[in-house]
Amino acid sequence: MKYIIAIIQPDRLQEVLDILEAKAIHLVTVSNVMGRGRQKGIAEVYRSHTEAGTLLKKVKLEIAVNDEFVQTTLDAIVTTARSGNVGDGKIFVLDMEQCLRIRTGETGDVAIG
Repeated sequence: MKYIIAIIQPDRLQEVLDILEAKAIHLVTVSNVMGRGRQKGIAEVYRSHTEAGTLLKKVKLEIAVNDEFVQTTLDAIVTTARSGNVGDGKIFVLDMEQCLRIRTGETGDVAIG
């Protein structure tokens, strides 16, 4: 079991969710987040004063998958979130020790679905 965290551009979210759904990947949590990387923010003009922006709006996807869905999930995110520009995002893949479905008490691969 793996826990995948993807940070992507907000305008790519619906397309990523659509392709994940088409690939039968349903266990997704989405959060609006702010962060920075190589882009280092975007300067904004406020009342004729330029302010350096240090954080940019991003979307964080958290996805739990069984091992056989890891590469499918990564491919789906990369193909839909990639624009080729700086700021497309990052994907982190972590080992997941346990998953427990609260409603039924199922654990492990079965709990993910």
